Amino acid sequence: METLKNIKKLPDEDLVKAIVKNNDTLLFEVLYDRYAMLVYNKCLGFAKDTDEAKDLAQDVFLKLFVKLASFKAKSKFSTWLYAFTYNHCVNYVTRNTAKKFQKKAVDYKDIENLSEDEDDNSLLSMKVDKLKVALEKISPDEKMILLLKYQDQLSIKDLESVLAIGESAVKMRIKRAKDKLITVYNNLK
Repeated sequence: METLKNIKKLPDEDLVKAIVKNNDTLLFEVLYDRYAMLVYNKCLGFAKDTDEAKDLAQDVFLKLFVKLASFKAKSKFSTWLYAFTYNHCVNYVTRNTAKKFQKKAVDYKDIENLSEDEDDNSLLSMKVDKLKVALEKISPDEKMILLLKYQDQLSIKDLESVLAIGESAVKMRIKRAKDKLITVYNNLK
């Protein structure tokens, strides 16, 4: 058996293979230690408070242990975990609000002349406290795509993988979420 020091040096993908092969909870602890804060912070974006975020994060890791064998290494583990966490949180929010999370159709005419950072200056000039209030007033999926893009700095390519949609759909969702956030922000008193 490898030493703990060597195990901690294993790349994520190799660690996942070892966990799945041996159904090893001790190895899973190493993976948990690597990603606990990241998952918690993602959950906090959906939760109303820190206790709810902790519960959500714990649920993610319990579900992750069971579903780890479904990781096929088509993307980096961290990207797959983002998607896993995101989907769990969206399901939680929609279950609690009795809404269905729907993929919106994209009209390709809408994305002609769309630049990725078109409204970024508007977002960057917002006051933090007022921005937090505005973020709470938009839908969870709009909030999450903005947080993934601007707080976590995921690329369009990473967002395609996380959301399982195409590049143009990612760009359109970002644009719509930014437009909505700016409108809500500007209407706050």
